[in-house]
Amino acid sequence: MGLEMDAMAASIGVSVPVLRFLLCFAATIPTGLLWRAVPGATGRHLFAGLTGAALSYLSFGATSNLLFVAPMALGYLAMLLCRRHAGLVTFLGAFGFLIACHVYYMSGDAWKEGGIDATGALMVLTLKVISCAINYSDGILKEEGLRDAQKKYRLTKLPSLIEYFGYCLCCGSHFAGPVYEMKDYLEWTERKGIWASPTPSPLLPTLRALVQAGICMGLYLYLSPKFPLSRFSEPLYYEWGFWHRLFYQYMSGFTARWKYYFIWSISEAAIIISGLGFTGWSESSPPKAKWDRAKNVDVLGVELAASAVQLPLVWNIQVSTWLRYYVYERLIQKGKKPGFLQLLGTQTVSAVWHGLYPGYIIFFVQSALMINGSRVIYRWQQAVSNSVLRSILAFLNFAYTLLVLNYSCIGFQVLSFKETLASYQSVYYVGTIVPIVCVLLGNVIKPARKPKARKAE
Repeated sequence: MGLEMDAMAASIGVSVPVLRFLLCFAATIPTGLLWRAVPGATGRHLFAGLTGAALSYLSFGATSNLLFVAPMALGYLAMLLCRRHAGLVTFLGAFGFLIACHVYYMSGDAWKEGGIDATGALMVLTLKVISCAINYSDGILKEEGLRDAQKKYRLTKLPSLIEYFGYCLCCGSHFAGPVYEMKDYLEWTERKGIWASPTPSPLLPTLRALVQAGICMGLYLYLSPKFPLSRFSEPLYYEWGFWHRLFYQYMSGFTARWKYYFIWSISEAAIIISGLGFTGWSESSPPKAKWDRAKNVDVLGVELAASAVQLPLVWNIQVSTWLRYYVYERLIQKGKKPGFLQLLGTQTVSAVWHGLYPGYIIFFVQSALMINGSRVIYRWQQAVSNSVLRSILAFLNFAYTLLVLNYSCIGFQVLSFKETLASYQSVYYVGTIVPIVCVLLGNVIKPARKPKARKAE
């Protein structure tokens, strides 16, 4: 069996641990289908948790499940013992544990060298236990003054241990997301809410996600040997001219994204086929089934983003939503508008969640700059009445997003401070200077505000 695994791994250009992970990851799809046949809510909770734990064991080994116990126990004890502060306690404790694991395992180096460990699954679990605890804390607040998301997801009753176990380790999302809410999980498992009546067949959307996964993996396997990450540390790269180096940075980021598209497409298929991905019906005629809860990426939305502001809406969608609900919106003081500090705080949390590598920190600080600069261009675009000039500004925003995104994401890939700065310096820090110039110009060239319509007397 070991020789067969070695041969199979070599044939697709991955290590044996990664192949083992991919096989277990693919197994979440038939497991999600089997979940539909399990009788009773308690049976489904147990099936969700036990299959997640079993696949984790097969993929990462026995120690992986021991890692998961710590944040799960912390979150549940916080809800049980100090409901009012459960969200804050769980946020600090679970994030602290995740950071300790990031430091101990240094997963980024392992991933670059073809290895893999359980910290990726721990990252997803951390968000789930935090949102559950925060929503339970919100359950004792009065509805007046709560945001729509708080009203929708707050928990008035403590989930049972079996419910919590199933929610945390449900194998469809356990490995790579998407993150979902406890309230949705409970309604799905107990056949309530939109799942109370028969749901549409998941066959076609599942097949669509699998076809997308196949295309994404094919493109990644084709492109990755042509644009290796190691090229950034080779003398050949520095012999090229500015435009050649800039093009290589674009192609490096473009190539790396297909790996994530593949992973999220598999997750999407698993969540759809289980039924959890169903989010209701569209308002079109005839109505069409929506599967938005399973969607974690819009491939064309990322590659053809008209503005950097759109990227959080189309990339790692469910984590971006989590960050908006549980970080960004909660940093905004009542009666005040959000600004750059709230955006920077959110991006910093995202960076720490990914790991403590300098490349992650730099990338997410760059992202905050990128989004702020794009907002400036968009404001100019909206203020212009001339259609030709508006089209030019729209194209500039698209080109700006393409440039700064693919420049910035090199840090996310190479991770080290030295390599990140070297890659940025090789193109004269163009992806840092341009956003800063846009933000500064935005403070000078301020478009006139459109007059508000006067209310009828």
